[in-house]
Amino acid sequence: MSDFNAMELMICVASRELEDGATCGVGTGAPCAAAMLGQKVNSPNLVIMFEAGGIAPLLPEMPISVGDSRTTNKAILAGSMCEIMETASRGMLDYTFLGGAQIDMYGNFNSTRIGNDHQKPKVRFPGSGGANDFASFAWKTMVMTPQDSKRFVEKCTYITSPGWLDGGDSRAKSGLPLNTGPYKIITNMAVMDFEPESKRMRIISINPGYSVKTVEENCGFELLKKSNIIETKPPTDKELHILREEVDPYRYVIGR
Repeated sequence: MSDFNAMELMICVASRELEDGATCGVGTGAPCAAAMLGQKVNSPNLVIMFEAGGIAPLLPEMPISVGDSRTTNKAILAGSMCEIMETASRGMLDYTFLGGAQIDMYGNFNSTRIGNDHQKPKVRFPGSGGANDFASFAWKTMVMTPQDSKRFVEKCTYITSPGWLDGGDSRAKSGLPLNTGPYKIITNMAVMDFEPESKRMRIISINPGYSVKTVEENCGFELLKKSNIIETKPPTDKELHILREEVDPYRYVIGR
């Protein structure tokens, strides 16, 4: 079972970051699949939280929305968005997953618009939802996304959700909680983190079949590079079996 696609790789890599006993705020799609896989393989006590209010469910199968009744299956609480956002603001959300149309070198996200005219943008996106709250208060924010230079841009045309803002200590100076912020960026080509001092995105591992040069060519800004870049560990047979047979048997996510 050595063959896998890019989505399966990203989900498996993300799932390994979620340690047992952690709390993780997810939406549907790939983040939910990563949390489910983590719970089934490495972290049986992972607490999954959905934006619409489901807390610590035992998911029987992949939900199709954050309000799907499956998100409260055997949960400890079928609450509302208020409970989830309050939990995040109280510092009780260890991980969250975000995405957007653009991400810059400091991990700021744009899911609002492309273009400088807010009233008449070139493209209008759905906006924040709960993403700004999660980005502001979760301890570690992760991203799973395909990589290309149109998505990875030097400067977002609009910041919907804060990353490290202008780098350095600018996030802390803005009043956001200390030690919260972007953590890992997982793409089809590589895994990135953020250099501790400058808070700039840097390559830490390269996915099978890609090179540092390819990653750099598909990014709209200069990426820093860790001194000991490694190859990303591919999915194991166990991870792929559980992902395909138990987490996403209908290929809602991994079939993309």
